[in-house]
Amino acid sequence: MKKIVFSRFPVLLMVIAMALPAAAGDMRELQIQAQEARQTLIRDAAAEKAAAEAAAAESRARIMKDRVSLEAAIAALESANRSLEKTVDTMDAEYRQLVDREGQLSEKLTRTDSMINELVGVIRVNAKDVDGLITQNLQSAMGGTPPSFLQAVAQESRFPGMDDVRALARGLLDQIETTSEVAMQKGTIIDRAGRDVDADVLLLGPFTAAYRIGDETGFCNYSAAGRKLYALSRLPTGRMQNHLERYMDGESDVVPMDISRGGALRQLTHELKLWEQVPKGGPIVWPILLILAVGILIVIERIIFLVRKHLDADGLVRTIESHCLKEDWPACETVCDRHANIPVARVVKAGLTCCDMQREEMENALQEAILREIPPMERFLSTLGMLAAIAPLMGLLGTVTGMIDTFHVITLHGTGDPRLMSGGISEALVTTMLGLTVAIPLMLSQTLLSRAVDKKIGEMEEKAVALVNIIHKSRGKR
Repeated sequence: MKKIVFSRFPVLLMVIAMALPAAAGDMRELQIQAQEARQTLIRDAAAEKAAAEAAAAESRARIMKDRVSLEAAIAALESANRSLEKTVDTMDAEYRQLVDREGQLSEKLTRTDSMINELVGVIRVNAKDVDGLITQNLQSAMGGTPPSFLQAVAQESRFPGMDDVRALARGLLDQIETTSEVAMQKGTIIDRAGRDVDADVLLLGPFTAAYRIGDETGFCNYSAAGRKLYALSRLPTGRMQNHLERYMDGESDVVPMDISRGGALRQLTHELKLWEQVPKGGPIVWPILLILAVGILIVIERIIFLVRKHLDADGLVRTIESHCLKEDWPACETVCDRHANIPVARVVKAGLTCCDMQREEMENALQEAILREIPPMERFLSTLGMLAAIAPLMGLLGTVTGMIDTFHVITLHGTGDPRLMSGGISEALVTTMLGLTVAIPLMLSQTLLSRAVDKKIGEMEEKAVALVNIIHKSRGKR
């Protein structure tokens, strides 16, 4: 209101300023005009005041109305806020319950997943094992096809369902049933020449397969890749072949079986005989074989010699004794002459030729005769012992030369390829083995022959003493 009143003062001042020149003429008129102007201003101010008061009242009414509306809105909002707070509290409680429930379900899901993963792992492992059993089974070569689903389950390319589990169980039961059978049937195998031939095939469970083609009987190995039975490149021993043939003919309940599923049969194929290993020993092998040949000749010659010089010395002495008691010396010499090639008979005859001598002289003569017989009996025995001692030394020499070759190969090519070193190692081991193989029987033969010669010498000494006693006994009776 005051702002409206004071806004009239500039107009008043302007009127006063315009009236100043005329004021000098008529002051009264100016006062009247001023009063009129003042009244006019007062009226205008009152009117403006009234208008302002009316506007203010209207504004206050509007504000009061708006305040009531705002208070009602605030009350409504507060009521809605309280309702929302209650709803929030309720939802918080439900949220906490849901979080707890989620934790319980997550824990249960984790346990379930763990059980399922463990179960699936067991199923996959068993599927892989059963697939391997079926694939490696000899029976697969003569028929049956392994179920294809096993590979998919085992290789994690397929999630196993209950149908797969049932099929796995059926496959395992079928495998147990078929592998417990011993079957004899016609079939096609690959023979030792690499040709497909028809043969009688004997299947001994999942372990061993044997075949018979005409007069040839042997073992088969199974190739899982080609699902074929192929004959071993080497036939088994005659004894094994005989057992196989008798079993196939139903004449025997005994049959050789390889429970290692082909491992022992493959070892039998790669096993080398002694004469097959000899060429791998290098040049040192031939002197060792020469030693063996010479040693065998000596042993044979000595055995023949000792056998030919064998005589029943006790019977000879008894015969000599009966003639000595009768003092029939020519008969005694005749008995000895019949065995002139026997050392003990020659010693006895030497004693008879000096039967008239004294005891000491007679014993000396017999001892001389015994010493004369010993060199032929011990001939070549020292040579045999020398050969037995040389053989292992030759083997050791081959070992050294083989190791030198091996180290030379290592120097040139390193140790990356063991096959390059196999030649030197084979030479080292074969020569040692061959040297010991030659030395052991030669040493044993030399020992046995020496004992036999010692026994013969002891026998001659014994019969010489017995002859001296017999002769002096006959003299005493005279």
